[in-house]
Amino acid sequence: MQLTAYTDYTLRVLIYLGMQASGEKSNIKEISSFYNISNNHLSKVVYELGKLGMIETVRGRNGGIRLAKDPDQINIGAIVRHTESPINLVECFDETRNTCKLSPACKLKFVLNEALNSYLKVLDGYTLEDLLQNREELKTLF
Repeated sequence: MQLTAYTDYTLRVLIYLGMQASGEKSNIKEISSFYNISNNHLSKVVYELGKLGMIETVRGRNGGIRLAKDPDQINIGAIVRHTESPINLVECFDETRNTCKLSPACKLKFVLNEALNSYLKVLDGYTLEDLLQNREELKTLF
C-alpha cells in the first residue's frame, strides 16, 4: 500500500508543528520551504487539519498555525483514515465502480481487507507524540 502525497504532507505538517515549542506558531511558507513542498499543496493540508481541529490558525500580524491538541491526542490511524478515505486497495472495494467478473467468488478481496485492517490497527497504536520521541535527533534536522 502506498499513501498519497496528501497524507504524506499531512503527517509532515503535524511533525513539523509538533517540533515547535509549546504555543509557538509557524506558517505555511516556513513549512513549505523546509520540506520543499508547494504552498498550494500545504494550504489545502492546513485547511483540512484546521477543519479537523488538529491545528489552530491565528490570523493577523502575529498569526500562524500551531497544534490545537497535544501530540499524544493526535492518532496517526485516524489521520490516515481521514486523508485516504475511502481506502480502495482494489476495484472491488468500491461497489459502485466494481466491474471485476471474479468478485462474486473472489477470496482476494477478503485477504486484502484483512491486511488493510491490520495495517490500520498498527497505525491506530501510534500518536504524533510517538513520532516525536527522538526530538533531539529531529532538532538537528530542523
